[in-house]
Amino acid sequence: MTIKSMTGFARTEGHAGSVSWAWEVRSVNGRGLDLRLRLAPGYEVLEPRAREIAARNLVRGSVTINLNVKRSEGVTQIRLNEPALAQAIAALDAVRARLPASAPPQAEALLGIRGVLEVVEAEESPDDAGARQEAMLAGLDAALRALVKMRAEEGARLADIIAQQLAGIEGLVHKVAASPAHGPEAMRQKLKDQVARLMGEASALDEGRLYQEAALLATKADVEEELQRLRAHIEAARALLRSKEPAGRRFDFLAQEFNREANTLCSKSADAEITRHGLELKAIIDQMREQVQNIE
Repeated sequence: MTIKSMTGFARTEGHAGSVSWAWEVRSVNGRGLDLRLRLAPGYEVLEPRAREIAARNLVRGSVTINLNVKRSEGVTQIRLNEPALAQAIAALDAVRARLPASAPPQAEALLGIRGVLEVVEAEESPDDAGARQEAMLAGLDAALRALVKMRAEEGARLADIIAQQLAGIEGLVHKVAASPAHGPEAMRQKLKDQVARLMGEASALDEGRLYQEAALLATKADVEEELQRLRAHIEAARALLRSKEPAGRRFDFLAQEFNREANTLCSKSADAEITRHGLELKAIIDQMREQVQNIE
C-alpha cells in the first residue's frame, strides 16, 4: 500500500563556516499544495528554489517551512567610521570656539557618539555565500524527504484503519442482503399482517390486489440497487488503497458516494433490522470520511 498521509513533521540542521541553520517543515491536510515559507532575514532569495524543491517532493497539504539561521560569536568586526569621527570632531571644535573655557573632549566620549564605531559582519566572498546557500537548499531537500517518509508511515497506518472500516461496511452490506425482510415476499406478508390488524382477521382480502400493493411497496423499499453500488464502492476503495498514485481527492469523492448510498438505504428501509444496519453503516462511513481527509 502506498497511501500517504498529509500530516507530518521533519527537521534538519547544517552549518558552513560561521553560519549554522535549521529547517523545520510541518504539514497538515489541505485541498491542494499550500506552501508558507518563513525564512530568516537576508535569506529571502532562497524562496523561489525552496518552493520548487517543495513542489517536487509534495503533492497536497498545507505546509509550513521555517528557516532559522545563527552566526557564531566572534565573527563580527568593530570598525572606526573615519568620516563620522571627523564630523564629530569638527562639531566639537565649533562648540569649543564658542565656549573657550570648556574642557577638551575625551576619546571615550568621541567613541560613544553613535555611528563613530560600527559593528559589521566579516566579509564573505560570493563563492562562499553561494556554496552556503546550496548547502542550505540541500538541507531543505533532506527535510522534505524525511517529511515524505513520515507521511508514508502515517499513510500505512491510515490504510490499515480504512481497510478495517471497509471490511466492516462489507459485513453490514452482507447482513442487509441476507435479512429476511429484504424481498417482495417479506413485504407482502408484512402488508397483509398490517391490513389484518387494521380491518380485523375476519375481513376478506383480495389476494391479487394485496400482492400488487406489496410489489409496489417492495419496489419503493427495495435496497438491492444501493447494496450493489456499495459493493462496487468497496472494490473501488480497495483499488485506491493499492494505487501508487495520490488518491486523496478520489477517496474523498468516493466517501461521499458511500454516504449517499447509506442515506438512501436508511430512507427506503421499512424494517427495523435493516434500518439498524443502515445506521451502523453511516457511523462507519463517517469515521472513514474523517480518515480520508488526511490522505494525500
